[in-house]
Amino acid sequence: MTTLLICGVDEAGRGPLCGVVVAAAVILDPLRPIAGLADSKKLTERARERLALQIREQALAWAVAEASVEEIDRLNILHASMLAMRRAVIALGQAPGEVLVDGNRCPDVPYPARAIVKGDATEPAISAASILAKTERDRQMRELDILYPHYGLAAHKGYPTAAHLDALRRHGVADFYRRSFAPVREVIANPPLWIEEPQT
Repeated sequence: MTTLLICGVDEAGRGPLCGVVVAAAVILDPLRPIAGLADSKKLTERARERLALQIREQALAWAVAEASVEEIDRLNILHASMLAMRRAVIALGQAPGEVLVDGNRCPDVPYPARAIVKGDATEPAISAASILAKTERDRQMRELDILYPHYGLAAHKGYPTAAHLDALRRHGVADFYRRSFAPVREVIANPPLWIEEPQT
């Protein structure tokens, strides 16, 4: 009897004001279960990094994909998220028997698919996907933070915190910001009278 290969899919980065939206697809190995899988938002950064390494080493297949800032602005964040998830599933290189997607809708994929609300907390394969997507997106934010430290991206990961909105108003909108998002549009419409130069 063949075991039905389950692919879990999740995304990270729908809410932030900047950067790509990242999606991951994971087919776990039933013979090599990974302990401690959970919704990535409920795990510490250290636990996520440790589990991400384990997932990459032990899963039968995994893939990470993204949709660009330009695609987010052109399509809207929901459709860009669906596009990133579709890309991740197709990049697996292995055909799953069923695709389980976190949330209430499924991307257009060439396999049977089912959406599960809060699936990242109940389905191990979706939990694994959420961990890969979150760790990859956080890594990208840390890299951007090195180039643009004045926005504080390493701390808030692009989410619209008070500190982030203040930095955006003081330093203006860089090219990796999502111009279709209301707080960014507001700064573009009402630019600062002068742009504060970052401290070097």
